[in-house]
Amino acid sequence: MARRSEHSQEQIKEMVLKAAEIIVTEEGAGALTVRKIALEIGYTVGTIYMVFANMPDLLMHLKGRTLDLLLKQLNDIRVAEEVELQIRALALSYYQFAVGNFNRWSIIFEPVLSDQQPLPDWYQAKVTQIFAPVEALFQQLRPEYSAERTALAARTLWCGVHGVCMLSLQGNLSRAGLADTETAVGILVDNFIQGWKR
Repeated sequence: MARRSEHSQEQIKEMVLKAAEIIVTEEGAGALTVRKIALEIGYTVGTIYMVFANMPDLLMHLKGRTLDLLLKQLNDIRVAEEVELQIRALALSYYQFAVGNFNRWSIIFEPVLSDQQPLPDWYQAKVTQIFAPVEALFQQLRPEYSAERTALAARTLWCGVHGVCMLSLQGNLSRAGLADTETAVGILVDNFIQGWKR
């Protein structure tokens, strides 16, 4: 077992989060426990609670790191200048992230805090960053609309894209009579954009 003096609190925090990411990626969120993390990093459970207030705090930071990973993938997209194609590419990239990182992606939507607890400001800022690229593209399509209306439209579309992704990854898309997820996402995006432009 490692001695506490071997690592700073920031280093231990990073070790905890990296171990948690590996556990979730390989085994799913249900396998994640503080005891398992402690065994992975060679520290005690008590040490983990020196750097995180509790398990919900740890999970919020894990969710935040997953959002960072998703944002990086969305920001790495390089497509044609046409706004419509850029929005479609973002939607498809979101689906591809979900496919390639299913357990990590799923943890974003795991309830952690009670309904009475607001999301931490730092976490809400990360959520805002995820929506920012598509909101900016929607604004280009209808610059006369307010930022609030644009954000509502962009986030509504993303809820639809997320729904298609969730059905697909749970093996239920065919029950809706759809065979190909990327085609379904493309149709959803194209039709939503046409409505927005009108």
